Amino acid sequence: MRIIGGKYKRRRFQVPSSFKARPTTDFAKENIFNVIHNIIDLEDLEALDLFAGTGSIAFEMLSRGCRTVTAVEKNNMHASFIAKVESELKTGGLKLIRGDVFRYLSTAKPQSFDLIFADPPYDLEELPKIPQLILEKDLLRDEGLFILEHPKTYDFSTLPFFFQHRVYGSVNFSLFLKESIKEEKTDA
Repeated sequence: MRIIGGKYKRRRFQVPSSFKARPTTDFAKENIFNVIHNIIDLEDLEALDLFAGTGSIAFEMLSRGCRTVTAVEKNNMHASFIAKVESELKTGGLKLIRGDVFRYLSTAKPQSFDLIFADPPYDLEELPKIPQLILEKDLLRDEGLFILEHPKTYDFSTLPFFFQHRVYGSVNFSLFLKESIKEEKTDA
């Protein structure tokens, strides 16, 4: 695992060969972070990384200025690796939750985030429900960005706040940008 940009740029961590995670490729990660950078400023944001896997996305967000990143990972071996990397980097901004993403989403305290990234297993049966759950639970703040990595078989373009679809090699990202709702005042 390699951190592409920011203050931990070029740091590498050896991921155990026994890992079952499918990490986002460096090519796709570099490109999607270029897109993110052009949409929002990561400095001091609060972010959520669902299906954290190796922690690659979480550490990239912290490296690029996010104040805090909550990383949710169910697999104990993967969560232990994320904790190990955090202890080496000493970011101070990582909150690791060892648990199921869907349980987290259903029981999440009323906290919202500026940036949410989800990279579920591509064969996950509940994958199409993730955007709806995040939007229903109001986890994304106004002007917040939600990115879902998924296989090409899915099309999320009809969902609320859909913003863009990006493809880098075999990696697909659907981006959702929550625009603030401004009520128009009328004089009576």
